[in-house]
Amino acid sequence: MTARSEPLALLTGARGFTGRYLRAELAQVGHRVLGVVQDGVAAADEITLDLRDRDATLRALAPLAPDVVVHLAGIAQVAHGDAAALYQTNLIATRNLLEALAQCAAPPRAVLLASSGNVYGNLGAEVLDESMAAQPANDYAVSKLAMEHMARLWMPRLPIIIARPFNYTGVGQSEDFLLPKIVGHFRRGARVIELGNTHVARDFSDVREVARCYRALLDAPSAIGQTLNVCSGTLAALDEVLALMRTIGGYAIEVRVNPAFVRGHEVVRLRGSNARLRAVLDDAPGGIALRDTLRWMYAAP
Repeated sequence: MTARSEPLALLTGARGFTGRYLRAELAQVGHRVLGVVQDGVAAADEITLDLRDRDATLRALAPLAPDVVVHLAGIAQVAHGDAAALYQTNLIATRNLLEALAQCAAPPRAVLLASSGNVYGNLGAEVLDESMAAQPANDYAVSKLAMEHMARLWMPRLPIIIARPFNYTGVGQSEDFLLPKIVGHFRRGARVIELGNTHVARDFSDVREVARCYRALLDAPSAIGQTLNVCSGTLAALDEVLALMRTIGGYAIEVRVNPAFVRGHEVVRLRGSNARLRAVLDDAPGGIALRDTLRWMYAAP
């Protein structure tokens, strides 16, 4: 009797911040992970593919029969200045991927697409849930909401799950993002940090919990066809983050506002409800306290 092969998990953005954690999660539960990378030389468990190229995407995916697909590839920075690149990468590339998956001989049993909690914009509600009408306040958020609407056109043919992650962080995230920037300054013993909008508050999760959540959603039949916030449900202001880092780092840092870092149309408060997610899964992000995530990042080699 021949050995049964491991089910294939196709993972775009496999070398990215989240992709590295999710790759490990998928492998741990028995998937053979095939990463999709846009540039460079592909490793043995990767393919090089620019998803913005429709024809190349159709050719590359035609011989594959992935059991599950997670689409993380995209531009993740809200302040990204190239609007055309945002729409080509976050919208058009996703459409090319879905078209290619719909043409596979055997469709995957689950396709998870990473959107963003930023699509809600400044609704003014204390807690944001999936029933609320999104009001994106920047091109990044518009590109993600447009991706969601486009993906619904493919739901009759593909078992799609749309995840709306709120802010999350952890070891390995670029200092282009707020929390790694703050932690990095404390790790280096810097006495001054330049920030932009200092009045913001966010719902932060730990990347390890987000990766576990994504993996679990692939195995949750009731998640198919749903749009789900992936968040802790807890709000943390920037002042609270700085206070935690004062305790962890053992000193106070001087904060200076740099006008070059101040964003127009900034989403001031972004806190999500994870009630719908908890109805699908036994747990959700929030089990790891923010102070513990920050300590992990501060102590990382």
